Amino acid sequence: MLTKRVIPCLDVRNGRVTKGVKFKNNVDLGDPVEMAVAYSDGGADELVFYDITASAERRPIDIGMVEAVAKAVRIPFAVGGGISCLADMERVILAGAEKISVNSLAVRNPQIISEGAVAFGRQCVVLGMDPVRSAKCPSGYEITTRGFREFTGIDAVEWAKRAADLGAGEIVVNSVDADGTRDGFELEITRLIAEAVNVPVVASGGAGKPEHLVTVFEQAKADAAIVAGMIHFGDYTIGQIKDVMHAAGVPTRMSY
Repeated sequence: MLTKRVIPCLDVRNGRVTKGVKFKNNVDLGDPVEMAVAYSDGGADELVFYDITASAERRPIDIGMVEAVAKAVRIPFAVGGGISCLADMERVILAGAEKISVNSLAVRNPQIISEGAVAFGRQCVVLGMDPVRSAKCPSGYEITTRGFREFTGIDAVEWAKRAADLGAGEIVVNSVDADGTRDGFELEITRLIAEAVNVPVVASGGAGKPEHLVTVFEQAKADAAIVAGMIHFGDYTIGQIKDVMHAAGVPTRMSY
């Protein structure tokens, strides 16, 4: 059985890691490279960095940060935000990232998923999605873009299926409703997407205690889970999270 991955998420704005609740009221937490090293040394399986204002400000991602992280850590990491074309994806890969996360760009231009999969391999292309509860869509969840600034009218489950068919190698389901609340992952939409696609699904948004990861793995069939505030603010270490997972029988890499 494949091990379940624990992935710290570092939201970056103006070269600093920041954290908010439902994409609002962000506070400064520190240097992204220093935090990346700490989490890598602490047992993280992967890392993900989001330049959270790049898309909204319509500017490119901070390649210097990507290069610095690549030199400092020895675990895979993904980068998202500010990716506007295949050339941007190539720059991120050449800077040292293993994966590129596309979100707003993929909604505007779905073929970028196929182009990226052909150019770099589908394992490098991650679809990020920010679904919000909505009665307008059959699944009950609507895709939003540009950092929850635009509602698209696109059904989240149908979009996940289409993205997987186009070549996305992984899908990150970041629930806007649960983001930063630490009340637990949005199990329903995570499960719906995990059951609808044949690529790994990463749960994101709402992790507040180790038991939340156990639940999303066991009940929502996630392959990995993103954590942020619960480790950024020192409530738990990655080691403590994995100890709880291991005790619950969740397969995990105990390498710390």
